[in-house]
Amino acid sequence: MNKSQLLAQVRALVADVTRARFEGGAYAKMMRAHGYADGYMRALLDAGLVDRHEMLKAVGTARADVVATDLEAAPAE
Repeated sequence: MNKSQLLAQVRALVADVTRARFEGGAYAKMMRAHGYADGYMRALLDAGLVDRHEMLKAVGTARADVVATDLEAAPAE
C-alpha cells in the first residue's frame, strides 16, 4: 500500500467512528471502532509511514466529510 491508500484507510476508520458517535449506536460498537482507528493510526505513526501533520489532516477531513454529509441528509424543519 502506498501512503495515499494508508491515509484513505485512516479516513474511512475515522468516518466510521464519527458516524457511530453521532448515530447514538451501542457503546461497545463505538468503542470497538474507536480502538481499530486508534490502533491503526498509532501503527502508521510508530512505523514512520505518515507524519503527524498528515495524520491530523486525514482525521480532520474525515470528520468534516461526515458532518457535511449528515447536514445534507438532515430533513428540513
